[in-house]
Amino acid sequence: MWKLTLVSLLLIYGIAKYFGSTGQPELPVLPSDQYWGPGQAREVDKSIRPFKIDIPKQVIDDLKTRLSRTRSLTKPLEGAAWTYGVNTGYLQTVLEYWREKYNWTERQALLNKYPQFKTNIQGLDIHFYHVKPTVPKDRPVRVLPLLLLHGWPGSVVEFQKAIPLLSTPRPDQDFVFELVVPSLPGYGFSDSAVRPGLGSAQVAVLMTNLMNRLGFEKFYTQGGDWGSLITTNIGILRPTNVLGAHLNLCSSRTVSSTFWSILGSYIPSLIVSDEHWSKMYPLSYHWSRLVEEMGYLHIQSTKPDTVGVALSDSPAGLAAYILEKFSTWTNPEYRFSEDGKLLEKFTIDELLDNLMLYWVTNSITTSMRLYSESFNSAQQSLKLDSANLRVPTGCAIFPHEISYQPESLLRLRYSDLVQVNHMPRGGHFAIFEEPQLLADDVWSFVGLVEKKKKTKQTATSTEL
Repeated sequence: MWKLTLVSLLLIYGIAKYFGSTGQPELPVLPSDQYWGPGQAREVDKSIRPFKIDIPKQVIDDLKTRLSRTRSLTKPLEGAAWTYGVNTGYLQTVLEYWREKYNWTERQALLNKYPQFKTNIQGLDIHFYHVKPTVPKDRPVRVLPLLLLHGWPGSVVEFQKAIPLLSTPRPDQDFVFELVVPSLPGYGFSDSAVRPGLGSAQVAVLMTNLMNRLGFEKFYTQGGDWGSLITTNIGILRPTNVLGAHLNLCSSRTVSSTFWSILGSYIPSLIVSDEHWSKMYPLSYHWSRLVEEMGYLHIQSTKPDTVGVALSDSPAGLAAYILEKFSTWTNPEYRFSEDGKLLEKFTIDELLDNLMLYWVTNSITTSMRLYSESFNSAQQSLKLDSANLRVPTGCAIFPHEISYQPESLLRLRYSDLVQVNHMPRGGHFAIFEEPQLLADDVWSFVGLVEKKKKTKQTATSTEL
């Protein structure tokens, strides 16, 4: 019996060793000048132009007209709350507020608070905030560039409360951030590609080019949702440009991590602590929950233009589709409340600001195309999912994120994992929900990276 046990243990160890290999696949070489704009590739205007949001009155009037003509919504099932999707009873309240009380003039002024610009990158006009800090004169403070990237169904609106938290110097730090906050291609006021192929890998190249255009050869990055994937790809494809990557959706989906996840269901202590066991196991429960939330992903990865017709023509439909995510992805327990606890972490104006950026730019269809351009055989052939991110990385793990992986699995993907923190609260829209927590974690992460750099520089100079 002991021989069988020994052989089994050796077999498991051998398989784990094999699947735990950190060998880097051959990385693709993506061109930096691939043209995504209309017509034939040509020299683009490289100027950086000031921009302000200024939506014509007729667009707002049309929105209110459409809201006033919304058909009677199908009543929700008794006791269903948000478990069947958006609760139409509560949605009606939101639509009435949007039509009667939401003040776009005031909200537009708020969204114009920070300097905005556009510049043409690879044929596409890219919209971005560029916020420079006020550097104190009484002490030396270094300015470090930080690229902030949003996801879906978010937008640059998510960063409004975090911008001052990151661009204001802290007395205990000798650095501060200069922020670049772009709208992803096809989102908000950024152009969308006119031909297929602009997936998350290509967007990573485009965002690197944006930072280079602004004069930043090296910079820090931060992102969640798509922002997390794109910043990871920047670090893999353009590692010499990245000082460090801070992510609030860290994910290791390699064969190795899958193997260890399954093995951990039999021997959990191998990969996860008792404190966090329930966030990952039983696998059957968490996988079923994940499948339950992934319906949108299959639609958007296959037929984004079809569902886009409905969402771009009906503000009520757009609100239902997006607000349901801001309920369930903030905290899965919220779906059991009649109001979806939408206003637990956000104000109704903040949620409508985000909706407005999709509506007034008619960008819901083009935003969803990022899924179909990223989840396909062409992107899979790049093998970026199995590549290690070797730049300094920080992971902020929020308790109500859609999925959870322990540090032991994350280290299979992130080779230089400098910081991993489990947050006391928060979900998928971390920087929107908990701007102070997220900002504090970014400061902490960059502080550690900068300290390591100084230590290394000191050691090198001592050796010399």
